[in-house]
Amino acid sequence: MNPFKTRTPASAEIVNWTLAPIVAELREKRVKDREGRGVSVKLPSRKALARVMEGFGAILYPLRLGHCELTPEGVDFFIGHTLDLTLTALLKQVRLEFAFSNPEAAALESAAELAVPAVSALAKELPKIRALLDTDIRAAYAGDPAARSIDEVLICYPGVVAVMHHRIAHELYKLGAPLVARMISEIAHSQTGVDIHPGATVDESFFIDHGTGVVIGETAVIGRNVRIYQAVTLGAKRFETDAAGNLVKGGARHPIVEDDVVIYAGATILGRVTIGRGSSIGGNVWLTRSVPPGSFISQAQARSEQFHDGAGI
Repeated sequence: MNPFKTRTPASAEIVNWTLAPIVAELREKRVKDREGRGVSVKLPSRKALARVMEGFGAILYPLRLGHCELTPEGVDFFIGHTLDLTLTALLKQVRLEFAFSNPEAAALESAAELAVPAVSALAKELPKIRALLDTDIRAAYAGDPAARSIDEVLICYPGVVAVMHHRIAHELYKLGAPLVARMISEIAHSQTGVDIHPGATVDESFFIDHGTGVVIGETAVIGRNVRIYQAVTLGAKRFETDAAGNLVKGGARHPIVEDDVVIYAGATILGRVTIGRGSSIGGNVWLTRSVPPGSFISQAQARSEQFHDGAGI
C-alpha cells in the first residue's frame, strides 16, 4: 500500500451545485456593467506590478534586495539584465493603462507608442531615486536608536519599503500613468500598512517610524528631514462639490509640512494648512490650522483628580 496516496473522505461527496444559471447571471451582470461604462480593454495587473517592484528593488540595491552572492564583476551584468526585464514588464502594464484611459489609444500598438517615452523617462530617473532613497535610509538609521545598521534599515523597516514604492510611483504619476502608480502604492499599503498617495510630493531624508496606519493624501507636500510615526494622517478637511453635488476632483486639499518637522503617533492634520519648519506635533493631536515655524503643539493638559470609594462617578 502506498502511504502517500490520498483518499477522499466519505464526507467530501461530489455535490451538484447547479452552477450554470449562476454563471450565466454573473455574466449578464458583468456584460451590462462593462457596456454601461464603455470598458472594453484589460486593466494592468497588480501581481505583475508586484514583480516589477521586486525587480526595481533588486536594481536599486542588488546585493541586499537582489542576489547577495553576486561577485563585483557580476553586479553590473545583473543590474542590466534585471533592468531590461523589469522595464519590459512595466511597459506592458503602462501600455494597458494608456489603452484603458485614452480612447484614441485603444489599439495596443498606439498605446505602446505613448508608453515607451514614459517608461524610458522613469528609467533615467532611477539614479536620482537611488540617491533619494539613500537619504531616507540614513534618516531612519539616524532617527531610530533601535537601528543597528544601515543594512538592517533597508531590509527590515516597513517605512523604507513604503517610501521606495512611493518614489517609483510618484515618478509614474507625474509621467501620466496614475493608475499604475496607484496600484504600486497600494501594493506597499497592503504590505506595510502605510498609505501614501502617489501624487504626494516628498523631499529627501523622509523617515516613517513603525508606519502602520499612516495616511498621506494626494496633494500633501513634505519637506526635507521630516519624521512621522505610526497612525499619522495628512488628510483633507472637506471636499468641494459642484452644483450637482458631485465631488470636485483635484485641488490642493492636504497639508504642507516644511523641513525638519516631527509628527508623533496618532496625530491628524487636515486641510491645506502649513506646519512651519522645525515644528513638533504631539501624539493624538487634531490640527486644522497652520502653525508657525518652531511650534510645539500638544494635547490640552489632562485634569487629574483623586476619588475614593466611587466618588465622582
